[in-house]
Amino acid sequence: MTVRTNAKRRNGARWGAAIWVVGVLAALAVLPPAASSRLPERLATHWGSSSSPDGSMPLWAAALFPALLWAALVTPLLFAGRRGGAPARAWVDAVLLSGGVFLAGVQASIVRANLDRADWRDAGSVGAGVTITAVAAVAAGLLGWLAGRRGVHSAPESPVAAGLVMEIPAGERFVWLSRTANPWLHLTAALTGLVAAAGVLAAACGLIGLQWTLIAPFAIASVLVLFCSSVQARVTDSGLEVAFGPLGWPRRRWSAGEIDSARMEVRTAAQVGGWGYRLSGLGTTVMLRAGECLVIHPRKGAEFAVSVDDAERGAALLNTLSSNESGRK
Repeated sequence: MTVRTNAKRRNGARWGAAIWVVGVLAALAVLPPAASSRLPERLATHWGSSSSPDGSMPLWAAALFPALLWAALVTPLLFAGRRGGAPARAWVDAVLLSGGVFLAGVQASIVRANLDRADWRDAGSVGAGVTITAVAAVAAGLLGWLAGRRGVHSAPESPVAAGLVMEIPAGERFVWLSRTANPWLHLTAALTGLVAAAGVLAAACGLIGLQWTLIAPFAIASVLVLFCSSVQARVTDSGLEVAFGPLGWPRRRWSAGEIDSARMEVRTAAQVGGWGYRLSGLGTTVMLRAGECLVIHPRKGAEFAVSVDDAERGAALLNTLSSNESGRK
């Protein structure tokens, strides 16, 4: 089996993780001071079995304590992610996402419960807010684990195949895989997502109403850019599969019989009209970085190109599989 991966595929993920860590830290520390004019001097921070507050902290401590808790959680996790390999990184992603969502949600619930109260003993209940936060944290953790698993690929490289076709010994199967990520698109997705998250948190605290005209555009932009910020191309006996985004969805597939030919071609963003998923006179191009692209010419429809490393080897394997499929018909 021959597998080729992009050595820089984790750059964008590291940028996203850094922005997430800093964003959660800022949210935890800033939320209570931002609402200080509407909060009592001490905030209710603990509720007993009767859903009545039975513990409090000064406003500064209510801001500092969860921020320190987040820092204490993040530090060993980041170390484990760097030292533990790809499987460990999947769990690190899961805990980072779920932990950040849970702490930020609980902080927002606490601020909302204390909002416009003269004394912390009069604070409202946080039960509903914490329940919703827990569900959201579990969902975020699952998504983080799935996204982290997409990066688990390890196999030795074999010599680069020369020419436009690849010789496959009888009884053997070859698989080609390459993944590319654009860290600037990851950064854009993270920043727009943080703006949307900040709007949701402010609304959860009761500081503003739920401003969908602000939240929705940034949230949609974040998701769309995230799906176009990384791509994975894989060639197997079944043909070509191109998966988008950290979760590998959506996907496009072409069977070997549907591909007339494949080649490596150098393209730039200027040629195809920009970055991301582009439609132009050259057909469809997934442009994440300038340089070599795997280009296929389907038997039906326009050409499709994706900017990944080692495109010549992928094209050679596709041409061989396509030729073998035509020979069997």
